[in-house]
Amino acid sequence: MTAITLLDGGMGQELVHRAGDRPTALWSTQVMSDHPGLVQQVHEDYFSAGATVATTNSYAVHHDRLAGTGMEGRFAELHGLAIAEAKAARDAHGSGRIAGSIGPLRASYRPDLHPVSQTAVPLLAEVAHLLAPHCDLLLLETVASVAMARDALKGARETGLPVWMSLTVSDSDGSMLRSGEPLEAALEVAGEADAVLINCSAPEAITKGLPVVAQTGKPYGGYANGFVQITQDFLKDKPTVDSLEMRRDMGPRAYAGYVMEWVGSGATIVGGCCEVSPAHIAEIAHRLKAAGHKIV
Repeated sequence: MTAITLLDGGMGQELVHRAGDRPTALWSTQVMSDHPGLVQQVHEDYFSAGATVATTNSYAVHHDRLAGTGMEGRFAELHGLAIAEAKAARDAHGSGRIAGSIGPLRASYRPDLHPVSQTAVPLLAEVAHLLAPHCDLLLLETVASVAMARDALKGARETGLPVWMSLTVSDSDGSMLRSGEPLEAALEVAGEADAVLINCSAPEAITKGLPVVAQTGKPYGGYANGFVQITQDFLKDKPTVDSLEMRRDMGPRAYAGYVMEWVGSGATIVGGCCEVSPAHIAEIAHRLKAAGHKIV
């Protein structure tokens, strides 16, 4: 029997589907104001499906992302809302951990926009300090370059909480970061985290990348997205998910097949990213239990 941590699935896409609103550049952030309680509902559904970790809806809450949106002055408030919805869901469920999500500065999948360290580290540390008092661990998500890995880890480490780092790799070559750097180039930095993951990449790419991150000797795993591919339109300024297409071959049974392959190879932390729903997590939980694993 292996103890497996089952993360939740995607938040932003799930909110888009449930709210029915047209996505904006801050779709998952705006919804906390427009639809109070909806984020909590999503967290609750993931817990009910078998997840043991709720990831706060704080991924995109950065000063630079809020700039020019009319939400510039709500930085701390929005973090507070994200924390409150996760805690309420955890309390209603009666168990579970809370992971404080810290996404990339400026934009996802755009390591070319990552600021210099003197700028980046204080910004990331500010987020970490807002989240840390209310979380069990910090989750650095969609880390696309070595520089981003270094700065995010430095900022998060100031809190003293466990830090899990999740790298993102090329959908066409899981041995490469989205920056074009070899995944191996990030291992020295990532290995300083308490766990090393790969997220928001095609499941096939994660399958290829996991043996690489396993070299750190730390607990490792992955959580994939269900997009056909990251398009050039999505790499423009302030993108929306309208420019991304959901894979039709990534239903719960198919996705759970990938996850069980990862677990069979030694991964102990798994879950889902964009377009991975509570139904996907429920299928993973079912398969893990049927295989004799313990979900923790």
